[in-house]
Amino acid sequence: MERTAARIISASPVLEGAGVHLNRVFGFSEVELFDPFLLLDDFRSENPAHYLKGFPWHPHRGIETITYMLQGDVEHGDSLGNSGTISSGDVQWMTAGSGIVHQEMPKGDDKGVMHGFQLWANLPARHKMTAPRYQEISAAQIPEISVDGARIKVIAGDCDGTRGPVSDIFTDPEYLDVSLPDNGRFQRQIPADHTLLLYAIGGSGTTASADVHNRQLVLYGPGDEISVSAGPEGMRFLLLSGPPLGERIAWRGPIVMNTEEELDIAFREYREGSFIK
Repeated sequence: MERTAARIISASPVLEGAGVHLNRVFGFSEVELFDPFLLLDDFRSENPAHYLKGFPWHPHRGIETITYMLQGDVEHGDSLGNSGTISSGDVQWMTAGSGIVHQEMPKGDDKGVMHGFQLWANLPARHKMTAPRYQEISAAQIPEISVDGARIKVIAGDCDGTRGPVSDIFTDPEYLDVSLPDNGRFQRQIPADHTLLLYAIGGSGTTASADVHNRQLVLYGPGDEISVSAGPEGMRFLLLSGPPLGERIAWRGPIVMNTEEELDIAFREYREGSFIK
């Protein structure tokens, strides 16, 4: 059965970090609709003043943050001594687990262009306090396949027998970057019990009998397959799916746990200097 469009959401401008202009696709409300995903931000700008102040040192616990860059660089560092640069086409899959303090400082490219996304995925209760770790995936490591004219970058999960390079993920999500040519079509089977999201990042098209434009997200309803048809200018979109956790969510800023008591403990430990395990 083909899935219907339960919601169509347009990204909204917000300020985050030390004054970074970005567009929030979803986050901080109706979290059960997007389970196991928590938040998706789209940051794209040609004005360095809108992003150079970045995201100075801040903590995370209980989640995974996934940064995917299309254009530009982001320098990062953390309390464990890790540092590096996420460049065009790269993915950083950070499992915050029991706790990490880090900073992310966008630098753009040599023309001042910055374009990327950050997705937050929840961690199951039994893995909230797992040891923090990174998976740094370069653009060259991400396989790209062609299926009926569609070009698909497989970041996580399995698409037509091609597996993405991100592995051992607690929520078992699928993360695809799909580009369709003019009037192209994409079809895919998705497990009926998985949450499924499509976020248009270029062009426009139609899915589930609804028109979808750049910077719009489709939250699909019940079913086990989807079809996407691109418009005359083609279409590019992120396709995200995963099994919902169905657990209680207690969320305060950069920390997501299961109870308010766990949140209180996390913030007290952060204040007292015992946050990092």
